[in-house]
Amino acid sequence: MTDGGDDGNEANDERGGDDGMDPVTLEILRNQLESVATEMGHVLIRGAYSPNIKERQDCSTALFDASGRMVAQAEHIPVHLGAMPDAVETVLEKDPKPGDVFIVNDPFTGGTHLPDITLVSTIAPRDEVLGFAVSRAHHADVGGSAPGSMPPGAREIYEEGLRLPAVRLVDGGEPNEAVHDLIRANVRTPDEREADLRAQRAANARAEERIGELLDEHGATLLDAFDAVIEYSRERVEAELADLPDGTYRAQDVLEGDGVTDEDVSIKATVTIDGPSLAVDFAGTAEQVAGNLNAPLSVAKSAVYFVVRAVTDPEIPPNHGCYEPVSVSAPNGSLLDPNPPAAVVGGNVETSQRVTDVTLAALAPAIPEVVPAGGQGTMNNLIIGNRSGEFTYYETIGGGFGARPEKDGMDGVQVGMTNTLNTPAEAMEVEYPLRVERYALRPGSGGDGRHRGGLGLERTVTVETDATVSLLTERRRTAPAGLDGGEDGAMGENLVDGEPVPAKASIDVAAGTTVSIRTPGGGGHGDPAKRDPAAREGDRRDGKVEDR
Repeated sequence: MTDGGDDGNEANDERGGDDGMDPVTLEILRNQLESVATEMGHVLIRGAYSPNIKERQDCSTALFDASGRMVAQAEHIPVHLGAMPDAVETVLEKDPKPGDVFIVNDPFTGGTHLPDITLVSTIAPRDEVLGFAVSRAHHADVGGSAPGSMPPGAREIYEEGLRLPAVRLVDGGEPNEAVHDLIRANVRTPDEREADLRAQRAANARAEERIGELLDEHGATLLDAFDAVIEYSRERVEAELADLPDGTYRAQDVLEGDGVTDEDVSIKATVTIDGPSLAVDFAGTAEQVAGNLNAPLSVAKSAVYFVVRAVTDPEIPPNHGCYEPVSVSAPNGSLLDPNPPAAVVGGNVETSQRVTDVTLAALAPAIPEVVPAGGQGTMNNLIIGNRSGEFTYYETIGGGFGARPEKDGMDGVQVGMTNTLNTPAEAMEVEYPLRVERYALRPGSGGDGRHRGGLGLERTVTVETDATVSLLTERRRTAPAGLDGGEDGAMGENLVDGEPVPAKASIDVAAGTTVSIRTPGGGGHGDPAKRDPAAREGDRRDGKVEDR
């Protein structure tokens, strides 16, 4: 629905800010800062112990300046990165000193959901805090009522695991052993948690080392670059937004129950483009729910920031400047700004996806040449573990990407707020008492159209020991939407020993049980009658459509 469509302001094609830094120096320093953030990620992934981090790369790294503004990030997980500033803001209130490392996962004080543990380290190569190194990683278990710490029926955050406000894990260079002991006593796989936290600390320490080297090379110019790269990105995002048609655009969608009831949960978005700014208001969204699909406002912000990045020039350096022209609001006490002790673990993974979907849908009339049809709209969270703490497997499973205005959708990829790899079958079978029976694309799952939606996946696993299986999934009864006459993508399915199970469920299973996840396909784009006959023949040849 569109309430306006005034012409946008003329784009500003200038590059660089008003700080006087010449473009060559700016570009060199920008790339060096981004390289530091990327190297942090490499250190974390190589040093991690759990397959969720070392194989799937479910982690993110970034650099912040001393005032808490993101300066550079690695291209990791959107839902992690957009919410990181809130964690740093919380740490700033604790008077951080050189040598400090803070740990936080509390969604109500800077975190997203409890499995995502964030380490914020001061960067002080010359005993003065110049900024912060931040790493966020999804830990496969942080306690709570179910292995994997993502219980589908949780009604309070206390059921979801160990909750850590921002506390010093390292105090002035000295490890805080009491905090380490507290963590080990409250998780099912303490050795794995310790190893992954050591990898995060190493990643943050590498950032301080590299910033020290850049400081030796560039002197005070390095600190000037913090302001310059932020201003550069802000100007470029504002120019992109000014090119969009001014107006107010609305859309709404639903989540398929909250894990406690099956009633639809509404999300409504009103997007206002006004020259070089964009505002998203979620007024009208459902009140916070009894189950765990509540999402902190930082998660909703992450989803909106991701959409803005997706519909503007992807070459704009991602940092605080990209967010300055964007505002996000939601009613307090609603699904997207809940009050404690609301359960929130599903909000980070599933509600964030729906916020992405509804924001893109609102923008589709404004920029139809850019916005794709609906993607799978879920992370298909699968958690298998046992209560004795011997193992916990966690995975988000890819699906169909929606067809684009000029291209088919992509098959079997992560869509929206996650950007992880899969767990290779060989790694799964080595690390866990699991056997992969099938891992394949789902023929016929992409919506038909002038451009076809991407295919979903099917993953079937045999559990070789007694275990608990937890599922947090969506798009099991509302299909990914087609666009501009394209057909909807196929809905997903969850099966245990061949029998359907709910989208959100926790089930104790015996050894030998098979679990199958069939993920949704992407929606099609455009009139199916206009699809190129050669493309249809290619669909048949490649097995993308079912024989009839």
